[in-house]
Amino acid sequence: MKHELDDGSSIYGDLGDITDLDERYQFFENLSNELLNTLRIERNKKLVETDYWAFQDTSEMTQEQIAYRQALRDITNKYISLQDVVWPTKPE
Repeated sequence: MKHELDDGSSIYGDLGDITDLDERYQFFENLSNELLNTLRIERNKKLVETDYWAFQDTSEMTQEQIAYRQALRDITNKYISLQDVVWPTKPE
């Protein structure tokens, strides 16, 4: 039996089409984890870009900078993939 996603693409397991319910569940769980991990990687890149704001030998961070970095840390609480995410605006 062939199973399809909403976009018409097939779902395949290790031995062909996924027909077992547990295997289908595992497929989607793995896909969800992969999407979330990709989102975390991009989020971490954006945090690294602003790490210098928090160095002790620089002036204190502004409230906008603090809010931006917190919004980045919280992004995975609201979004699960790069396709859905709305990134916060980086302050100057």
